[in-house]
Amino acid sequence: MKKNLCQEKMNLVEKLGVHLEGREQLAPVASRILSYIILTGKRGATFEDMVTALCASKSTISTHLNHLQDLNKIEYFTKTGDRKKYFIINKNTIIQHVDRMISHWDEERAIHLEIKAYKEIQNEIKIDNNDEKFDLTFHNDYVKFVDEATVSVKELREKLINKKFHI
Repeated sequence: MKKNLCQEKMNLVEKLGVHLEGREQLAPVASRILSYIILTGKRGATFEDMVTALCASKSTISTHLNHLQDLNKIEYFTKTGDRKKYFIINKNTIIQHVDRMISHWDEERAIHLEIKAYKEIQNEIKIDNNDEKFDLTFHNDYVKFVDEATVSVKELREKLINKKFHI
């Protein structure tokens, strides 16, 4: 069972790593390190764990750990009497991602409202034939979706800020 969990974790590290490469524009090893840290959780991942699990050289792991720290995506803690660093995800990384999502949706919402307003004017002034009038249903539904999604994501953000759960 433990072997299956370990294999499942490494499969998820790879899958999440590929996702993070594109979304966060990270190098492949950096995205695998970040994925490994995310999936290790609050107990933290050590340098030695990552060298072994990710089958990468010490210098490669070290370089990418430093880069991820410079980007404020990860942080570390130490334990009394233990010289190891335990790397964890920086909670602010998730908050920043949520903020980018909200900003992106706000921009899309504004564009859809502008397009909708233009089409409404066209429908009223320029288009006499009802069959040729713009159907505004999509814009209305999309704006409603973005509004609801934004509210939901803002609630998640507040929980992160208020430490109602740990990543």
